[in-house]
Amino acid sequence: MNLIINEYYPEIIATFLVILITIVIKYVTKKIIKKISEVSERAENRRRIITKYIDWMIYTLFIVALLGIWGIDTKNVVTYITSILAFIGVALFAQWSVLSNITAGIVMFFSFPYKIGDIIKIEDKDFPIEAEIEDIKTFHTILITSEGSKVTYPNNLFLQKAE
Repeated sequence: MNLIINEYYPEIIATFLVILITIVIKYVTKKIIKKISEVSERAENRRRIITKYIDWMIYTLFIVALLGIWGIDTKNVVTYITSILAFIGVALFAQWSVLSNITAGIVMFFSFPYKIGDIIKIEDKDFPIEAEIEDIKTFHTILITSEGSKVTYPNNLFLQKAE
């Protein structure tokens, strides 16, 4: 047992350090996102979505770091991951609106001048809208018109056309 510990001592220490750093990064990012959410009066469900996106990124970096520490041939792993991402990229390119709506949702969380409850105007020549923002989801924003009708508007268009 001691022989195994002595042989892999640097890897074990590095693994514990990566785990510790990952925990600290997760804690700090959650605090920052919570603070941004409170200051900009963003909704709780939007904060959870953004936190989930960032958590996935942190976990991915964590796994890559562990692979490097333990000497796993990252060349094959990187090739595999790149292939998967290329496939997903091609699939998403066919559905560009999905990706653009997710991206718009993230941008809207961090730097959008409107919040839930605001009355906004959308200047669309075919379908102009004046409504209250009820909720902002990952892909779309839900609006309530003065007549009480619910309108679902894609985030990428909302980001471009809302006034």
